[in-house]
Amino acid sequence: MAMDAERRQAELIGQFSAQAAALSSAPQLAALVLEATSHPALFAFSELLTLPALSKLVGTQYASSLDALRLFAYGTLKDYKSNSGSLPALLPDQIRKLKQLSVLTLAESTKILPYDQLMQELDVSNVRELEDFLINECMYSGIVRGKLDQLRRCFEVQFAAGRDLTPEQLNNMIDTLSDWLGTSDSLLHQIQEKIKWADTMSEVNKKHQKEFEDRVEEAKKSIKADIDIRGHDDFLSESGGIMDFEEDRIRPKR
Repeated sequence: MAMDAERRQAELIGQFSAQAAALSSAPQLAALVLEATSHPALFAFSELLTLPALSKLVGTQYASSLDALRLFAYGTLKDYKSNSGSLPALLPDQIRKLKQLSVLTLAESTKILPYDQLMQELDVSNVRELEDFLINECMYSGIVRGKLDQLRRCFEVQFAAGRDLTPEQLNNMIDTLSDWLGTSDSLLHQIQEKIKWADTMSEVNKKHQKEFEDRVEEAKKSIKADIDIRGHDDFLSESGGIMDFEEDRIRPKR
């Protein structure tokens, strides 16, 4: 399901990007921003912000549409209320979308969202209205999954779709990944050094084993050569002498 949602987001972004590229006037582009931020299935907007066509809004009476698009990419309903004087008035569909995005922002920092906090952030006056919004506008739309805990008066988030990263967040992520890459390179170098040391020790052990086996073989050859030189009869005579000595030792004296 997550892959389908991501694919749908990519399709919508592609559609709006193509439409923006074909438009030439600021009023048309402002209308496109309004359509994108009102679309019930679109929750990612940072790519639209980078479209060259939208630069035509700068310096016109529709420049606030860019600010609205930036709000939907990174902001919340609380941000809109704090800056409503410099932003265009939002339609009901846009307000609903901004509330959904606000829930996603809250879910980024904690998985237990108290009802009181949610009602304040979403400008909701009672629990029934809040729970209806979470069920109908958030869970049914697939952007979050979770459990409504009426006893504890909280929403337990099990899954939440990710929002657009702000430039600052993106830089922090790049720094984190760079640090991770550096640590990984260092660890890889240490592992390679240990493998090299193990290979060297293995060769040393093989050399010592070969030298030991060669000495054993030389000793065997030396013993065999000594026996061959002294002859079998000498060996037997030495054995007989030992036997005579033993007989003399045990023979009773008279």
